[in-house]
Amino acid sequence: MKEKKVIVIGAGLVGSLCAIHLIKKGYSVQLFERRKDLRTQKITAGKSINLALSKRGWTSLEQANIHEYVKKIAIPMYRRVMHDSKGNLTFQQYGESDQAIFSVSRVELNLLMLNLAEKYGAEIHFNSKCVDVDFNNTKATFLQIDQEKTYGADFIVGADGTFSNVRAKMVEKLGHMYNYNKIEYDYKELLIPSGPNNSYLIEKEALHIWPRGNFMVIALANLDGSFTCTLFAAKHGKDSFENLNTEKETIHYFKKHFPDFTGLVPNLYEQWQANPTSELGIVKTFPWNKKNVLLIGDSAHATVPFYGQGMNAGFEDCRILSDVLDIYKENYEKCFNQFSIDRKPEGDGLQDLSLHNFIVMRDKTADPSFLLQKKIEQKFSKLHPEKWLPLYSMVSFSNVKYSTAWEVGKKQDQIMEKIMKLPQIEKKWDDDFVIDMILKEI
Repeated sequence: MKEKKVIVIGAGLVGSLCAIHLIKKGYSVQLFERRKDLRTQKITAGKSINLALSKRGWTSLEQANIHEYVKKIAIPMYRRVMHDSKGNLTFQQYGESDQAIFSVSRVELNLLMLNLAEKYGAEIHFNSKCVDVDFNNTKATFLQIDQEKTYGADFIVGADGTFSNVRAKMVEKLGHMYNYNKIEYDYKELLIPSGPNNSYLIEKEALHIWPRGNFMVIALANLDGSFTCTLFAAKHGKDSFENLNTEKETIHYFKKHFPDFTGLVPNLYEQWQANPTSELGIVKTFPWNKKNVLLIGDSAHATVPFYGQGMNAGFEDCRILSDVLDIYKENYEKCFNQFSIDRKPEGDGLQDLSLHNFIVMRDKTADPSFLLQKKIEQKFSKLHPEKWLPLYSMVSFSNVKYSTAWEVGKKQDQIMEKIMKLPQIEKKWDDDFVIDMILKEI
């Protein structure tokens, strides 16, 4: 049988994993990346929000049989630790006592994926910007240093991110629907350094949140004892980025709202000046395919990072693409058409979930009533696991479809809204009648 050739455009996390999946299915893969080889570059801080690897991501890594490599660079996070404005801590377990999401450095993971893709046989072309796609003949043209070169394949996968050139050609040539919706929030990365002997200055195996209503800081541990931190705040208005211009304004803001955090970052303003302020947005496009060309990952459904699911959804794309290729064999057009139809609702569901979780993280995690609600849900779920899987568990600890999780989660919220209005629920939450009422509402 003639070896089937594939072009994967974008050698980030999703493109690299997609290449690995395809190589292991017997395809010959050429992987193209517009940037220089990450493995030869000095990495600086700035735009690499740490990643939260959860069940969906692990499932895809396991199917590609590379999960053991990734485990070596991943740190389990079993709970949220909320820091109030006085430095007091509250805690919320993510799931069962043995369930965790995993902190992993975007850069470290990308380096690993590139090495593995190359090890398994991918031919990687760096400094190769996609400038054209010929959908009728399954060819892509790249600007490589100072000349253009065209490559052909049996099919092409566009995994070139939020500002995908493959998608841009679909929009330009085919009139595909496309919207990039900026949200009115930006982010900036900061770093809590390690303590003596690479010790951790705050709890290692937790995701730390400083929730302040309309803005927040989060922190995820790194292997060297440091924490990658991110401030999310509005572009304009009260407590926004527009009011943080001078050293005095910036230090006052952090001391006022995040006093315990400020004490952990001795060079706070130096980092503030050095690291860029970056925007956040959501990509909506459809269809994700034309003939033998397909979009996956952020190029198809980029979202905001508040559920930590962008990478996980992209990894899930790789797994499901691998599965549907088995079903449709060499009928790539039909395969990609079905993939696009099936996965579009999941991209939409993920985006709805991500925006919803921003409100949860920045606001509700500091609310005692919300924490009590989650405690009641957890109790009910343990008593009746077949009737109730909490929304966070559906998203992070299962492979339930995002669209299903979103719809079920909205129904759960309606039920819990009634429960939390019960008289003296703070004192009576553990009584049997509360469980009975939830059972009647389901």
